[in-house]
Amino acid sequence: MTIATVARHARVSRQTVSNVLNAPHIVREETRQRVQEAIAALGYRASQAARQMRTGRSRLIAVRIEPTRDGINGSVLDRFLHGLTETAEAAGYRTMLYTASDTAREIAAYDDLLSAYDLDGFVLTGTHHGDPRTAWLAERGVAFVTFGRPWDDPEAHPWVDVDGAAGTGRATGHLLARGHRRIGFLGWPAGSGVGDDRRAGWREALRAAGIDPTGLDRETEDGIAEGERSMRDLLATDAPPTAVVCASDSLALGALQAVRAADPPVAVVGFDDTPVAAAVGLTSVSQPLGDAAARCVDLLTAVLDGDQQTPAPVLLQPSLVLRHTA
Repeated sequence: MTIATVARHARVSRQTVSNVLNAPHIVREETRQRVQEAIAALGYRASQAARQMRTGRSRLIAVRIEPTRDGINGSVLDRFLHGLTETAEAAGYRTMLYTASDTAREIAAYDDLLSAYDLDGFVLTGTHHGDPRTAWLAERGVAFVTFGRPWDDPEAHPWVDVDGAAGTGRATGHLLARGHRRIGFLGWPAGSGVGDDRRAGWREALRAAGIDPTGLDRETEDGIAEGERSMRDLLATDAPPTAVVCASDSLALGALQAVRAADPPVAVVGFDDTPVAAAVGLTSVSQPLGDAAARCVDLLTAVLDGDQQTPAPVLLQPSLVLRHTA
């Protein structure tokens, strides 16, 4: 069984069959479907070794599985990984998963993986200020894209991100429209690119409404217990908030525990729209993770195809999923 056999069966050229196998995104959907049906009907299987010799690519990309934390926010990366794997497969790539408990071990994993496998590139997640991972890969000419922007230099490399400030701004705007004026914020310690971005959206939305945000936010590590403790601290002030926006669903779940007996009730909004948020009826900001994964594959494919210009970054918009907590 050869490519020529498939081409005759699908009534297309051999080059079209090759494109479906190696670069399906450039083939029209109708033609791609006809070729894929022919491949399935004939039982054709491409030789990976022959393909690699012909294209110079392994069609293999790697992405890290982050360590589990509270079992809540980890579901965000799980959904991204599922989307990435499915999109990569449709584009003719396989996805290799690896683990690393911190940045240093992740860089060591790059070295090990590149020595043991002929990887085409990496998709990195969880970017932060002064990220040494991207510098390590760039210095060695290894193709990569990030889910998360380079906070120190937005033009440093190709990236896809979700506009966290827009998400918390939208959540704050919703609460303002419901009549709330003292709207608190539970977020992570300053210095986190993602955390600072989400806090900025809340702060600017309040200022645009003529409200001074001073004293209405608390910084804490992520977690349910931390969220509950910080929310109780806000409730103990002379003028406690009537609503709160949180940087994560974990913090929001903690806030919910703290306000259970509050009178009047305190509205709570989380971030990430995890399955737990849906289960308990928590209003939450939702990230378009499937779209983010697909765009990461598109950017990495563009890098591997040797585009002369660095692909333009992609900033996606989140949505607010309304439930009964706000």
